[in-house]
Amino acid sequence: MILFGSSLFLLYALPRQGPAAGDRLAWTRRLLAASAGAVLVASLAGLLAQTSILAGSVSEGLRLESLGAAVTTMKFGPAALVRGGAAALALGTALALRPGRPLFLLCGLMGLVVNVSIAWMGHGVATAGGQGLLHTGADILHVLAAAAWIGALVMFFGLSHGADRQPASDPAPRRALHRALQGFAGVGSVLVAVLIVTGLVNSWFLVGPNHLSGLWSTAYGRLLSLKLGLFAAMLALATVNRFRLTPALGDALGSGAGAAPALAALRRSVAVETTIGFGVLAVVAWLGTLEPVSAMG
Repeated sequence: MILFGSSLFLLYALPRQGPAAGDRLAWTRRLLAASAGAVLVASLAGLLAQTSILAGSVSEGLRLESLGAAVTTMKFGPAALVRGGAAALALGTALALRPGRPLFLLCGLMGLVVNVSIAWMGHGVATAGGQGLLHTGADILHVLAAAAWIGALVMFFGLSHGADRQPASDPAPRRALHRALQGFAGVGSVLVAVLIVTGLVNSWFLVGPNHLSGLWSTAYGRLLSLKLGLFAAMLALATVNRFRLTPALGDALGSGAGAAPALAALRRSVAVETTIGFGVLAVVAWLGTLEPVSAMG
């Protein structure tokens, strides 16, 4: 999600030239390389682990025959290879290119492939007929919107720390952060709308109107309710950032007053929102191991 969302943010939220341009941020290259490397390692480890589980032991799972069967007969096999291949290309790109639009564009495209491959392994592909297309499409849009939000939060966290390290006599990093926050307001509203609509579509298939009691009577339902609660907390923090903390930073910059208190409050809020966002991802990963409410009869 960082690989896709942060690359996308660097393409649309920051100016192409000047001291606040994305190609001036050397740490973005390390961020994208680390993200790509983590995806590559996790993809290969996941493929080996799942094959070993199906084969009955680690030694059997490491055999070429077992791995070949996983790749040719199981959905998780090709998805893992596509995800790992895209991550390897992104890692090579991050190591070869300097920060700039070519790097951000290529890493963003590879991140797009990685996130779509996650939906490829979701419940949507198991839904038959036209409903399957709707469910899979909702899965893809849901994952991409979440990735764009998470990636933007990681970038805001990095930008706020970078701005805090600059002397007060150099307001450019703080102004760049403020412009990025203002520019993200409209994008963030669209992302929230997409997440809500696609979340309702997915809930229709995974819970259904006839199984609402499963939201508190089953492990899947309770985890889904926890996810919704964490999402609501993220939305509340995003609202505070947009309507209170971002204007406060702008007022401090415009008046010439010290922006340090406003920047510190914004940084804390973004840090909490980012932490909750990764908590949502942890819950989603757990949900992926459980049978949905609609399948429980």
